[in-house]
Amino acid sequence: MNKMHIFNKKESPLLFLNSIHKSFDNFHPKDMIRFFSILVFIILFIASNKVSAQNGSNGTNVGTTSAAFLEIGAGARAQAMGGAYTALVQDASAMYWNTAGISRISGLEITSSHINWILDTKYDYIGIATPVSDFFSVGANITIFGVGEQPVRTVQLEGGTGEFYSAKDVAIGVSFALNLTDRFSVGINSKYINQRIWHSSATGFAIDVGGLYLTQIKGLQLGFSISNFGTNMQMSGRDLLNVVDPDIINQGVDNIPVNYQTGSFTLPMLFRFGVSYQLILNSISSEITFAVDLLKPNNDKESVNLGIEYMLFNTFALRAGYKSLFLDNSSGGLSLGFGLILSPLASKFEVTVDYAYIDLGLLNHVHTFGLDLRF
Repeated sequence: MNKMHIFNKKESPLLFLNSIHKSFDNFHPKDMIRFFSILVFIILFIASNKVSAQNGSNGTNVGTTSAAFLEIGAGARAQAMGGAYTALVQDASAMYWNTAGISRISGLEITSSHINWILDTKYDYIGIATPVSDFFSVGANITIFGVGEQPVRTVQLEGGTGEFYSAKDVAIGVSFALNLTDRFSVGINSKYINQRIWHSSATGFAIDVGGLYLTQIKGLQLGFSISNFGTNMQMSGRDLLNVVDPDIINQGVDNIPVNYQTGSFTLPMLFRFGVSYQLILNSISSEITFAVDLLKPNNDKESVNLGIEYMLFNTFALRAGYKSLFLDNSSGGLSLGFGLILSPLASKFEVTVDYAYIDLGLLNHVHTFGLDLRF
């Protein structure tokens, strides 16, 4: 039986990390097979609860959190694979899905994605990440969601008052990731969040943490992340100012100024656990990647995301996925997409163009476009 390693202040941090590495090397393929079997059991357990839950309470906490734009998801590749990306991501979009993934990038990466979301809203994500050393990577990201200017209408002026309002949500994050060993990585993304509609706004702060483990079984990876752990958000601003007659029965009482106080709402915190497996087909220079994510949000019930990708000649990819499996009344569903990787003049510089079609059920469908640059 191995003894637990105790860190000594006089001991070199590299020796300490090396001891952690040796502890992970003690994992055997049989251990990973057992772990994968447990994961399958969990999926089956959630599926069985889908039936038994019909006999329980119909209560739900859907729609009880703020900053819902944080749940949309960044990157066309991830969206095409149904959001099953926690254990697969090793690019700049990892700052959204699992920050530990940016520790595995080999050079400077810039990622961007755009979605024409429902009800004429638009979603944009931009991220940049780079390795600082063999062990450490940093990155920054920004998410913008909103709608353009709309006319202000009132009951008396249905055609508009001549004024215009807009609504915009923004999240700005900074990420750090560290390779503790050649197999295990951790990362953290801290972010500032602001929601604004006309002259009122709400501000919050949150962190995302994640881990990524490359197992000893070739192609098998495990990942986890906790997203949006942070402060509550509460709207305030001049739009909430008004004047009220405190005594409408008696005449001669002047109106007094009041400030309406809105409720305070938590952020949409989400725990993800993912497994991915990459199978290389040497005979035709292609590979197939399977991915599964288990999701536990604070504003809904548990669900599963599934994804698959077929890559040919490391140039062209076909993808498919299914989001929110086992979740009743879900707006998620089938997703499809493709990707094209271009490397001009056979240099290290790469350009990746991605597209995803996402079925939202009753909310129709949306299209996602992505562009990645690797230097």
